[in-house]
Amino acid sequence: MSDLTGKVALVTGGSRGIGAGIARALAAAGADVALTYQNNEDLAKSVVAEIEALGRKAVAVRADSANAEEVIAAVDRAAAELGRLDVLVNNAGIFPAKPFEDFSVEEIDNALHIHARAAFVAAQTAVKYMTDGGRIISIGTNLTDHAPFGGLALYNLSKSALNGFTKALARELGPCGITVNLVQPGSTDTDMNPADGEHAPDQVGYTALGRFGAVDDIAAAITYLAGPSGRSVTGTFLTVDSGTNA
Repeated sequence: MSDLTGKVALVTGGSRGIGAGIARALAAAGADVALTYQNNEDLAKSVVAEIEALGRKAVAVRADSANAEEVIAAVDRAAAELGRLDVLVNNAGIFPAKPFEDFSVEEIDNALHIHARAAFVAAQTAVKYMTDGGRIISIGTNLTDHAPFGGLALYNLSKSALNGFTKALARELGPCGITVNLVQPGSTDTDMNPADGEHAPDQVGYTALGRFGAVDDIAAAITYLAGPSGRSVTGTFLTVDSGTNA
């Protein structure tokens, strides 16, 4: 029940890690996929090639999620090049972690812009193209429910904005038949946070299952919410964290 044939999705930050996994999974379910990237064009082109190898259309758009105008332009371009827009995945993110007194105002603004403002303006633009059955899904974090160590004040401030945004927007867009949900990953094996990295043993120790999550675990949650089975799920937070918050 994850058939996305004929649908078009946009994944922000889709050139690597969780975002790339989501883009691949949506394409495997039948969707044409646009993705944004900031710096590494080669990585973005590689994901596009993988999607095209599945017989789907794909496009990579350079956009800095800290820049609202670039985010808006990326959504418009995705819809224009792929003919429509049915699914928006707000995935692009950073992980600012240090004592809260050490953050500059510029760093605070950057995190808020990337995590909160970008999601807002992307959704604002996407709904111009969406009809009944549209999906808006953001990637939050399990750490907003439970902060097990220090240094998370800015990260959690900026990510927790998505929690309130998801609830309020689900209520606002419900009459349009558009669902709005939040997926909250825990420690997930990526190049930015490898399962064999220096801090991995501590993170594994927090989990109930005794292991990191996989990118495919997060991607599966997204395809479920984006597909027909997710039609009655809205305003909800789906936590995929190997039981860290159990």
